[in-house]
Amino acid sequence: MADEEQLRLDLDELRHLESVAKRPRVASLLASEIRNIEAKLSVVTAAVAQAGVSAEKPSVAVIASKCYVTLGSFSWDQDNDKIKIYIFLEGVDEEKMETFFKPMSVDIKFHDIRGKNYRCAIPKLNKEIVPEKCKVAIKPTKVIITLFKASKGNWLDLYFKEDKLKPSLDKERDPMAGIMDLMKNMYEDGDDDMKRTIAKAWTDARSGKTVDPLSRSL
Repeated sequence: MADEEQLRLDLDELRHLESVAKRPRVASLLASEIRNIEAKLSVVTAAVAQAGVSAEKPSVAVIASKCYVTLGSFSWDQDNDKIKIYIFLEGVDEEKMETFFKPMSVDIKFHDIRGKNYRCAIPKLNKEIVPEKCKVAIKPTKVIITLFKASKGNWLDLYFKEDKLKPSLDKERDPMAGIMDLMKNMYEDGDDDMKRTIAKAWTDARSGKTVDPLSRSL
């Protein structure tokens, strides 16, 4: 169960990175990793479902609750003290809703809405919130999630902006530094084939060859 939860959070964050990627090769690399995580998630989900079938009188609702439709499209606004997220979803039952507020993440699950389960998760927020003050209000046609900021001020985005696609100021003299950082992150989570490809590109870059370090990953 923990593995499945982590894979889903990883998938959400990778999809967000893919949505902001500007270089085609970087987008392709992220898409490849997303497919890899989706395949792993499929295996884990199938194993969990099989375990449920073999258990004594498994509940259909319990097995079904392990599959969620990701709510990736929503609107939000803010003032100096709080963030409000608006999710347009009808038929939400407060008793069938799970909320998980942490200082740097939000995970809301809506169960059994016309036979489906929905989930809105932000694995890493732009800044810290105060979990015990956060709340969810259910309206006839929408859900309003209110996040209270740990420190007053304006947020430029809901998501944490550790931009791995751009070099930091101390790396401006090395144009490839930002890409190398991205490759390191992809290497840590990639499968054996991806690791071999990235290791080869990394070695070429370090040896001074004039090769685009992502060109071999395509």
